[in-house]
Amino acid sequence: MKFPSRQLALASESFSWLPQINSQVGIFAIARFLSEVGTGFTMFYAPIFFVNQVGLSATSVGLALASASVLGIVGKIVGGSLADSPKWGRRRTLLLAAAISVIGSLVLAATNNFATLVIGRLICGLGMGFYWPASEAIVADASEAGNRRETFALTKVADHLGLAIGSALAGLWVATTGFYRGLFIIDAISFMVFLIIVYGAITETYQPQLDEYPKQQHFTSWMTALRDHRLLIYVAVNIIFTTYLSQINSTLPIYFKNFVNVGGDTPGFAATTISTLFSGYLALAIICQFPIAAALKNYSHTLALTISAILWAIGFSLIWVTTITPSHHLLWVTLALAVFALAMTSYTPFAASLVTDLAPESQRGVYFSINSLCWALGNFMGSLLGGWALDQSIMIVNNYWLCFALSLFITVGILQYLNRILVRG
Repeated sequence: MKFPSRQLALASESFSWLPQINSQVGIFAIARFLSEVGTGFTMFYAPIFFVNQVGLSATSVGLALASASVLGIVGKIVGGSLADSPKWGRRRTLLLAAAISVIGSLVLAATNNFATLVIGRLICGLGMGFYWPASEAIVADASEAGNRRETFALTKVADHLGLAIGSALAGLWVATTGFYRGLFIIDAISFMVFLIIVYGAITETYQPQLDEYPKQQHFTSWMTALRDHRLLIYVAVNIIFTTYLSQINSTLPIYFKNFVNVGGDTPGFAATTISTLFSGYLALAIICQFPIAAALKNYSHTLALTISAILWAIGFSLIWVTTITPSHHLLWVTLALAVFALAMTSYTPFAASLVTDLAPESQRGVYFSINSLCWALGNFMGSLLGGWALDQSIMIVNNYWLCFALSLFITVGILQYLNRILVRG
């Protein structure tokens, strides 16, 4: 199935107000937006559902959520190579990723125990493993050095807008129906829509000649990337950033639901309050994405990431304040999520742009595969740490957030070292 050329042209013209943004990126951003709407339905409510509805412990849920990284690692390694291969390419790898993700979401919808949860998460991890290297490589292919950060910012806006709408609708869904399993069915439908759009409207962005891609290219591409000293230093700091991000997706929802003292007999915010908080966080990220990209456009990658690290530390400090103050917890949490939104928007497009600058065009799939492996490892570590911490004494739960804030010194130290390496060339 192919979309009519007139429809494709109209979709392309919708992004004419964005100067020098490739129309393929605009259409792809629509596909990512629709997919992320479904992801938003489950992102913040999945941990709550498995702990409070299925009856699993926070530690076991953290372990299961982290298990996605296991097959995710395999998917990222294979997916990066497939994205660079002329026999597969970026587009076909994305189609495979979407099909696998549909299956994973349906398995999660049927979950009643820890084993099924792990199986579902493993399948989802494999799908996301194939998805991210190819997805980012498509955007990198369609961007130019002069507008690369804005191009990545556009796709991040699409992602965040989808997540915001999805999480807001999820809160209404849960409040009115209480049917948590329906969230995962909606997620599966969104992946199917993504697959249809990619199949019908996205063309392959990287088409090397077969004779330019020898059989040993997969192996040599990985070896070349792993010998890139600049990339390896970036990997170290990126794992820290992705561990930060994982706290928002996996640990903070349970913390807000079960630990924040809001008065009365039952601790924690209501489901609608949590939905509003995270929707606001994503909405602010959407509003600030382009202004921050423009404001930091002339800054080096490492300086932009240093600013992001400082913001992450401030956000975690504000969460920690909720553990030592007797009141106004909603205010402190709202401020923390606002700072987290700024931290994320000053991180994601600049990190992706840095990887694009480091990678040769023929190895973008592999380089973004390594970048995605950072996300897999960060999510694994973050989910595992968060689940463990929330099952410990209240003292550990409270000081958990302070430890993340203090990790700023490690993060900034690595970034300064990376900056010296990049300046020396």
